[in-house]
Amino acid sequence: MKTLRTLSKVALIGVTLAGFAGCADMTPKQRNTAIGAGAGALGGAVLTNGSALGTIGGAAAGGVIGNVVTKDNR
Repeated sequence: MKTLRTLSKVALIGVTLAGFAGCADMTPKQRNTAIGAGAGALGGAVLTNGSALGTIGGAAAGGVIGNVVTKDNR
């Protein structure tokens, strides 16, 4: 059981590091969209007590807001 817990922690750290590496060359608009989606998913999950629909709805709303409030660099 302890080995499984340790393996889970190592896997979680690896996935987190890979996720951060994938964000290295994002534009500000892409970065803010992703941050908005993450924050919206968290907020939706908290407000709806973990409902899948609330989490997905919060992620969608947060992503749209993060995308809209960021100016294009054209």
